Amino acid sequence: MKKLIFLLFTIILISCKSTQLDSKKSPILLDISKETDDNAIVNLKNYSNDFVFDMKYATDDNFLKEKLYPCAECFLRVKTVKSLLEANKAFSQKGYKIKLFDCYRPIAIQKKMFKIVPDPNFVANPKKGSIHNRGGAVDISLVDSLGVEVNMGTKFDFFGEEASHNYQNLSEEILANRKFLKKIMLQNNFKSFDSEWWHYNLNGSNTDKVENLKWYCN
Repeated sequence: MKKLIFLLFTIILISCKSTQLDSKKSPILLDISKETDDNAIVNLKNYSNDFVFDMKYATDDNFLKEKLYPCAECFLRVKTVKSLLEANKAFSQKGYKIKLFDCYRPIAIQKKMFKIVPDPNFVANPKKGSIHNRGGAVDISLVDSLGVEVNMGTKFDFFGEEASHNYQNLSEEILANRKFLKKIMLQNNFKSFDSEWWHYNLNGSNTDKVENLKWYCN
């Protein structure tokens, strides 16, 4: 009987861990190279202090005008974090840091977003799932050594042709900034998304599982 109770308790614990992500910060920075499961979803802040976080969907400062995440966290698969750390290292060597707007996104939130903007050019159809839902996408910009955000020509989540990498009717400064961002990201195992200068997907992440894991806040 005791063995049965213990087994049931273990199953409950495993079930809870599989449906929720913990936002509690580790007391010390962890070494991403020691993570053996590349597909595990982890919290970026536990592996680096060198990012700037402006998680838009944890506020009402987004195109939906409402808060969607319980708190501002950036969860990603381990393999995505590994490449993102390398990209940020490359930016840091040139005096910049990555600023994050969005990372992993539960599929339930994706469905809500698509109802508001049912245009797959800007919001992935939840029937297929976004790379955000797979833990392989980041929405980013850059800040300089003074913490000032680099001019990319539009705001994050701007739904218009001006946000596209292919749009050229911009100043030389803006075009150069976008090119710089894209160059470093592509060199570090990411690929760009044509209609959004801020969106980058980890190569090969389109085959990963769509997740609906949610997080609780400490």
